[in-house]
Amino acid sequence: MENVILVVHLILAICLIGVVLLQRSEGGGLGIGGGGGGAMTGRAAATALGKVTWALAIAFLATSITLTIFAARNAETGSVLDRIGNAPASSSEEDLTPPPAQPGEALLPPTETDAPLAPPRAD
Repeated sequence: MENVILVVHLILAICLIGVVLLQRSEGGGLGIGGGGGGAMTGRAAATALGKVTWALAIAFLATSITLTIFAARNAETGSVLDRIGNAPASSSEEDLTPPPAQPGEALLPPTETDAPLAPPRAD
């Protein structure tokens, strides 16, 4: 059920983006675009795209709230910090050392990183 609502939510988001991009700019945002007529006057008549935008926005918010409710229901009790505090500590050197080579296992040749850090002396 959660996956179905998530897919519907994503489709609504894409449709909402498309409908908003199809609308005509009224030029109030950055002072560019369409004319200034009607920007500060009374309420403009609702267009079909405006009504579709409102319907998609309401459906998008409804699916957002529904997904939030599902996530809260499926969440474990307690905080993430509580789970970190209960995790076993592994800071000993024994955990960091590689396991010993098994019989018959090929050993890798030494690399440049295995060389001593100091340059050889020229005596």
